[in-house]
Amino acid sequence: MPKIIKAKVIGFCFGVKRAVELAEKHPERLNTLGPLIHNPQEVERLAEQGKVPVDDLKKVTESTVLIRAHGVPDFILKRAKELGLHVINATCPFVSKAHALSKQLEKTGHQVIIIGEPNHAEVMGIVGNLTSPIVVKTLDEAKKLGQFNKLGAIAQTTSNTQLVDQIVEELKKHTQEFKAMETICQATEEHQAAVRELAPKVDVMVVVGGKSSGNTTRLHQICLEYGPAYHIETADEINPAWFTNINTVGLTAGASTPDWIINEVEGEIKNI
Repeated sequence: MPKIIKAKVIGFCFGVKRAVELAEKHPERLNTLGPLIHNPQEVERLAEQGKVPVDDLKKVTESTVLIRAHGVPDFILKRAKELGLHVINATCPFVSKAHALSKQLEKTGHQVIIIGEPNHAEVMGIVGNLTSPIVVKTLDEAKKLGQFNKLGAIAQTTSNTQLVDQIVEELKKHTQEFKAMETICQATEEHQAAVRELAPKVDVMVVVGGKSSGNTTRLHQICLEYGPAYHIETADEINPAWFTNINTVGLTAGASTPDWIINEVEGEIKNI
């Protein structure tokens, strides 16, 4: 059996834990607007408790709607209240901060650059509050930008910290007045730092979390910089061949991965 070493920071972050607790504390059935967090197994577990996701306010069947941890544009919150729904806002406080800072930048005349994934729920929520933001996902995209009088940048809260630093340095070349807001959440930085510390010390890394989870995907990408790494959602995906002639296995999990899944994965590796 290979030795399993878990990352110092692993699993649920503050914002995800808060969202799940808000859902579980509500005694009655409710709808979540979109999946509450980016972990399908946890979303399914909550649905079995009557916390059922819908993808549009028009599809809400309960009297209460819970806003997902990734947040939504302000007009969605307004519309929900106009429909007479009781709104529980589970938006992560770090995401709310990114919303506020992006609006502040726009109000001061900056062209707002959002560093992140354009189709990610968090980024779409921020974009929905702004007039003409530009979303930049890669350094190459940043290099192709033109010149601007004033540029202001925020980052998706779960972004790769090193990539954001590179893009920020590039953005400075495209304006004479630049302002960068710190929006990457502390949990993201801690998860990534823990992986960078662990990955070089083990033979293989296993990264546990939703395939649609941005922060989990970035943990996997960081692990691949150091050696073999596998991104799985559940223990069922484990392939024993991964651990042939392997002495040490590093285990990490995204900020939306619950303990019960991490424990199942750890147990399955121990059984190999």
